[in-house]
Amino acid sequence: MGDAATTEVDATGASARSRRGHMSGAVAGRVVLVAAVAGAAASLRPLHAALWPNVAAGVVLGGLVVELERRLRGVAGTTLLGGLLGGGVGVACGLALAAVPVWASLADQQAAFLRGFFLLALSYLGLVVGIRRSDGLEPARLAALFRARESARHYKIFDTSAIIDGRIADVCEAAFLDGTIVVPNFVLQELQHVADSADVLKRNRGRRGLDMLQKIQKMPGVDVKISDVDFPELSDVDVKLIELARSLGGKIVTNDFNLNKVAQLRGVDVLNINELANALKPVVLAGEFMNVFVLKEGKEYNQGVAYLDDGTMVVVDNARKMIGQTIDVVVTSVLQTTAGKMIFGRYIESAAGPAPPARSDKDENGKRSAVYAGSRKGTDLR
Repeated sequence: MGDAATTEVDATGASARSRRGHMSGAVAGRVVLVAAVAGAAASLRPLHAALWPNVAAGVVLGGLVVELERRLRGVAGTTLLGGLLGGGVGVACGLALAAVPVWASLADQQAAFLRGFFLLALSYLGLVVGIRRSDGLEPARLAALFRARESARHYKIFDTSAIIDGRIADVCEAAFLDGTIVVPNFVLQELQHVADSADVLKRNRGRRGLDMLQKIQKMPGVDVKISDVDFPELSDVDVKLIELARSLGGKIVTNDFNLNKVAQLRGVDVLNINELANALKPVVLAGEFMNVFVLKEGKEYNQGVAYLDDGTMVVVDNARKMIGQTIDVVVTSVLQTTAGKMIFGRYIESAAGPAPPARSDKDENGKRSAVYAGSRKGTDLR
């Protein structure tokens, strides 16, 4: 405790001595400035008078400079920078205007007055405008400006599930995703881990994801960026994706339902591939006819199940015996669920079944003879 207190006292004393040294140096500098201006006035004598009036004028001018320095001491650095920039621009404009040849047509006194007037006026206006607009030079404002430009690039951060799914490659090829595609390094590591899995299914899915990512990189007009930004304090990949999207001001591209919900709760925008696929499914109305392939038996009696090219399930009544065949069905209703869209239809045999074979006259006569013989036999029995 005693050593710490001694150290603190020594630091405080050193700081005080440093401040006193700075103050002494500032006072000495001001004295030197006033003395230099007074000496220059005494030697040059700009007032064309005796020695002492010139010395007094030099001391007054030096004192004005010292007073100006004292008043500017509390002014912010951005205000000074803005004033200097504005004043410099004003002086440059005044000198450029003074160099215009139009002044040659005026008398010397008029031209000199107008040159001086415009030089002073533009310098003053530039100084005032620069001071008033100096708040735009603050570091926070400049950083916000650069962040706005970065966010305007519309970053799309890819999730592992979106890459493995494969459909995102077709979306990118169709140019439906603008901006820069960001693939974090931790997502690549997770994708590589899936591709190296001992499970054959997982390994194939991981390799397909790597192939899809390579395909996207080779697409013309698609900007893909591999980001090395990581969050070592976070262990969950989904949480890392959310934090990365926050820092970049971008959107997460995924088909993970849980990640979608968590990101929305944390205020991060999400582009869900499954929602896009559901929105692009063909719209069918009750009463329309469809041509489907009945794949398997349904849950209810005499039902068949078919699927459209986009995976939409079609439940067909009265189609159990048509399994393995392509038939025409009439749509009865459409049900929208959280898992997607389901279409219900009915197979109408009278409308789509084969026509009965034409009967010949011989068959017709034979049936008539049998009927006649039966009636005769019945008569004989009676």
